[in-house]
Amino acid sequence: MKYTAPPYMHDVLPFPPPAEPWLHTAKWRAVERIFRDTCRLYGYREIRTPVMEPTELFTRSIGAGTDIVSKEMFTFVDRGGRSMTLRPEGTAPALRAYVEHKMYGIATPMKLYYIETIYRYERGQKGRYREHQQTGVEALGSDAPAMDAEVISLAMEFYRRLGLTSAELRINSLGCASCRPRYREALIEYARPRLAQMSQENRVRFEVNPLRMLDSKDEGDRQVLAGAPRLLEYLCDACRDHFATLRGMLEGLGIRYTLDPHLVRGFDYYTRTAFEIVSEGLGAQNSIGGGGRYDGLVEEIGGPPIPGIGFGIGTERCLLALEQLGLPIPEENEAPDVFLVCLGQQAVDTAVRIAQDLRRGGIAVEMDYQARSLKAQMRAADRAGARYAVILADEELAQSCAAVKPLRDGGEQRNVPLADLVEHLRSG
Repeated sequence: MKYTAPPYMHDVLPFPPPAEPWLHTAKWRAVERIFRDTCRLYGYREIRTPVMEPTELFTRSIGAGTDIVSKEMFTFVDRGGRSMTLRPEGTAPALRAYVEHKMYGIATPMKLYYIETIYRYERGQKGRYREHQQTGVEALGSDAPAMDAEVISLAMEFYRRLGLTSAELRINSLGCASCRPRYREALIEYARPRLAQMSQENRVRFEVNPLRMLDSKDEGDRQVLAGAPRLLEYLCDACRDHFATLRGMLEGLGIRYTLDPHLVRGFDYYTRTAFEIVSEGLGAQNSIGGGGRYDGLVEEIGGPPIPGIGFGIGTERCLLALEQLGLPIPEENEAPDVFLVCLGQQAVDTAVRIAQDLRRGGIAVEMDYQARSLKAQMRAADRAGARYAVILADEELAQSCAAVKPLRDGGEQRNVPLADLVEHLRSG
């Protein structure tokens, strides 16, 4: 093979590949449909943004000290001399469009969702890809705890509809610009005498962004930081009340959660609420989605001081979790309603016209183009999953009829006038 897909990127195929059956377009479309339907129930509308943005949009919003900006972005200089980056996350592009088009003057709150590809040059492994699909929402214009509860509720409802009922919600509060500096100093004071016991990566984080130390996946780091001060103990009254109200609302909605004092997420822009959803069956890469509140981000990228909250969910992670847990993965039906079996050139000529009539009548049609035998064409109809085989041969055509044979419900074959074929199949 001369050419293959780039490392840790993949093709999603119309037929499930034996090695990776989740890489099947019918499954992906089902996930997308479930997500779109869930967003519609909550009043969210779709936004689509370019696959690349000016690099500064991400360095300013995500934070120069994050792993994404420092290690993982696909960045290049275009022919106009501009530094451009393939989007490594979905929030900053959505907010850039929100500000550019002054969408804050249209509705408050503005509730958006997206389904898009994300690019990060990270260490590839199963469940962690350099190109992956993300579904997400952004709710802009309200700092009320009820907005946080709605966003989290939407995410958990999506997992429920998908079949991942065991998905576990973890939450934390990261405080605000008023209370977080006190915690930052307490964490630095705790970590400084213990730096020699931590990984090199966390020593760098200590200098650049101490809170990111809590996000370390290194087991040694986790043990060292197990006794670190907890951010929840440093919250100001406003942040403490906000978080307490949110927790009460989640409990009122019957949404179970776990308090995770080390949950900080990977971006610098989060304030107050941060959350993550994990699933068993994925090993170390067990996160299937997460998000949080970002009340200063719109202003940071040039807009008015408008609060916001959102989340991102990995499509691949969801499908892999379903597969690993042995749960049925939903599929969009791609099978034709009808397979036209053509015996002879006159039948082919007639079938071309019939296929057009059926398709205009909303009936999905496939037909044979290879002049195969009746037996071979019937096997092809069965493999395609068609509900009906419509047989066109000299005898039927002489009577302006077609033989309609049900393939799925065991009904009897019968001749149907060509003029009535569309209505017969639609009513069947």
